[in-house]
Amino acid sequence: MLITTIVNAQQMEIQLYDGKAPGSESWTWQEGVNNRNSVSVTTVFNVVHPTLTVFSPAASASNGTAIIICPGGGFHFLAIDHEGNDIAKVLIQKGITVFILKYRLVRIYSENPFDDMLNAPDKKAWDEESLPIIPLAIADGRQAIAYVRKHAKKYNVSPERIGIMGFSAGGMVAASSAFDYTIENRPDFVVPVYADMPENRVGAVSPDAPPLYMLCAQDDEFGFAPHALNMYKKWYAARRPVEMHLFGKGGHGFGIGSPSNTTHNWINLFCEWLKMQGMIN
Repeated sequence: MLITTIVNAQQMEIQLYDGKAPGSESWTWQEGVNNRNSVSVTTVFNVVHPTLTVFSPAASASNGTAIIICPGGGFHFLAIDHEGNDIAKVLIQKGITVFILKYRLVRIYSENPFDDMLNAPDKKAWDEESLPIIPLAIADGRQAIAYVRKHAKKYNVSPERIGIMGFSAGGMVAASSAFDYTIENRPDFVVPVYADMPENRVGAVSPDAPPLYMLCAQDDEFGFAPHALNMYKKWYAARRPVEMHLFGKGGHGFGIGSPSNTTHNWINLFCEWLKMQGMIN
C-alpha cells in the first residue's frame, strides 16, 4: 500500500511506488534538504524514494485540473521552493490541484549541491554524472502521471485533465512524457519551462501527441532556447497544439517570473492557454 504523510492541513506526501523504486533497489542513503548555499535557495538532494506532495485548492474553487510539477537542479538536487512550492501556491489559487514530484537524483556527498554545481571544475563531468539517473527520473515522471490518473477521484480531478510541468532538468522529465506513452501515463498537456531537451532526447511526435506549452528566455545561460524551438517546430509540423513564449530577457531559472522583465506574467498566460485547450473553465 502507498504510504501517505500529512505535511500540513492542505498538503500530503505520497510514496510513488509500492516498496523500493524499480532500478534503484540497492540505494540506502538518506534524503537531505537545506538552504545553506550562496543564494539561500532551498534544495532537496539524494532522493531515493520518489514522492508526490499534494497541494489542493479550496474545494469550492477546484476546477478538476491537475498539474505535476518537476523542479530542476541538474539531476543533482531539486530547487523545491523556487521551481516547485512557489509555483504550486499560485496555481492552487486558480483552482488547479498540484502535485510536486521529487524524482530520483544523483547521489552526492556534500550538503551544498547548489554551490557544487556553480563551482564544478569540470562542467562536462558534472553533467555526465546524471546520465545513468536520467532514465530513472523520467520513469518517475511517467509513474506520477499514472498515479494521479488512477487516483483522480480521490483528489477531485478529471482523469482527462492531468498535465505535467518541469523546469530545466525537470523540464526534461516533463518533456519526455510527451513521447512513447501508454494510455495510463499519457499526459493531457505538457509544459517544459527552460527545459534541457536536446535533439537526441526528442522522439517521434505521435498523431495524438499532447498539447505543448513552452517557455524559455533568449538569454538562457545554458543555451536551452534552441531546445524549445526544436520541439516547437516538431509539434507544428505534426499539426499538434503548441504554443511557445521565447522571452527577450529572463535568463535561466526565472521560476515564477520576475517583474523586471516580461517573464512575470507567464502563469496568467499559461492559464489562458489552458482555457483555450478546454482544461479549465
